[in-house]
Amino acid sequence: MSTISSRVPQPAQVAIFEQRRVDALMAVQKAAQQIGSILELDELLETVVHRIAVDFGCIESMILLVEGEQFQVAAVHGCTSSTKGDRWPVHEGLSAQVVASGRAYYAPDVSQELLYKACEPETRSEIALPLKSGNRILGVFNASHHELDAFPRAQIEILKALAEHIGVAIDNAQRVRHERQQAHRLQEEREESQRIQQNLLPHSAPELPGFKLEAECVPADAVGGDWYDYLPLGDGRWGIVLADVSGKGMPAALLMSATRGIVRSLAPLVSGPGEMLARVNQMLLSDFATGRYVTMIYAVLDPARRTLTFASAGHPWPLLCHGTDVRPLHADAGMPLGLLPGGFTEHTVTLCHNFRLLLYTDGISEELNREDEEFGAARLVEFVGTHDCSVPKLIEAIREFRGGRAQGDDATVILLRSA
Repeated sequence: MSTISSRVPQPAQVAIFEQRRVDALMAVQKAAQQIGSILELDELLETVVHRIAVDFGCIESMILLVEGEQFQVAAVHGCTSSTKGDRWPVHEGLSAQVVASGRAYYAPDVSQELLYKACEPETRSEIALPLKSGNRILGVFNASHHELDAFPRAQIEILKALAEHIGVAIDNAQRVRHERQQAHRLQEEREESQRIQQNLLPHSAPELPGFKLEAECVPADAVGGDWYDYLPLGDGRWGIVLADVSGKGMPAALLMSATRGIVRSLAPLVSGPGEMLARVNQMLLSDFATGRYVTMIYAVLDPARRTLTFASAGHPWPLLCHGTDVRPLHADAGMPLGLLPGGFTEHTVTLCHNFRLLLYTDGISEELNREDEEFGAARLVEFVGTHDCSVPKLIEAIREFRGGRAQGDDATVILLRSA
């Protein structure tokens, strides 16, 4: 009589098997925690390929990311035939099947695989796992071994579970990288825009016999809508312009640049400040229907006659100080430019031999402190009345008044005084 005996696992063997299973699951959990905490994409990918190679006994491991119609080697361990950055068509290799099906593919004997793309001549078995975020395939993780059928079913299931964590971690890291790249690109654009706008302002004031000009423009953002300029008009006369486009940031800066171009092109052609503002207004109404407007004061200084002729389009009144007497030049101020058709009245003042004339935008007078109190016209009058007033001192006074509060608006000031 023959006896058929069945091999029954002994309790000790079961205990060892269960312990190994627990150890493997704990390794997966620990690896998943480490992987999930890394937000730098390159560091994440390198950690994945090296850690899995060590923890799971893989000889080679590689992460391929899908970029359009190509695979890119994003991280690699133990493979000499491929280096980071290598590319090949997405339809080549076992990874192509994974991308097409969205499922893992195990090759216990790579010599039987027509699509196999060799990593090393000694490679005998390989598993390819999809790296997903939702239903989107980000790439493929490949692990290989120099032995036939080197990946037991239990290990494959563990690698599948880990691949799910890797896919989510890659997606998070890619998002972080994209956001940082966008932020860096925006910062570079802001800095370039700031440089361009600064170059639109005068680099120095003209030399005027008996007069001194100084100015400063402090935008609230990288770029702004304030602008000033000095324009030579012939016969020793100079045009002085100060403008404030409504709003802040890039839209205001673009309209400011357009306004600058218009004013500079018209300066040699117009007969005076009133005509200048009327023609700028007409062009803004016909060509720049943006819903924005521009306040502007345009003045013509004649040093020989010591006269200043100006017109205003909704701009704050200039402050004129003769000796210690400070008074606003309450002139007729037309509507801001770009809103409605209309005319602009010219006014002429004679400048004595001890005077100060302050032109400013409302970012100066309307600056707020921590108590929501405006700097106001009274403080400006007091400042202009002091004999040692200067543009840098006024800007510093505004900054001290503001305290720790963020600057609310672009702030620009021009000071014309006796030399």
